[in-house]
Amino acid sequence: MQKSVEVDQRSHIRCPGLPLAVYREVAAHLRQVEGVKAGLLPQASQQFDYNESQVGGLWIEFSPGADSAGRAMVEQILAYYSNRYRPWEDLKVLSFEF
Repeated sequence: MQKSVEVDQRSHIRCPGLPLAVYREVAAHLRQVEGVKAGLLPQASQQFDYNESQVGGLWIEFSPGADSAGRAMVEQILAYYSNRYRPWEDLKVLSFEF
């Protein structure tokens, strides 16, 4: 059994090698959950690697009024993609604002 990613008020995660189209699909699914915003992080690497994604990861943000049902739905969506592809990794982004 894979460990789920803990999603805080604002989280940055990535799945190594996940294609851009799938990142977009995940973000679209997450944005359908009430009180959740999601988007793509830019690729930070200066070196092109065909096996890496074209994006740096995914950011997820909960509105202050987000309920536990919304958080549970986000966890389910992330678990689905984690089981289908690879586990999500937490990104600790320092002084990286959007």
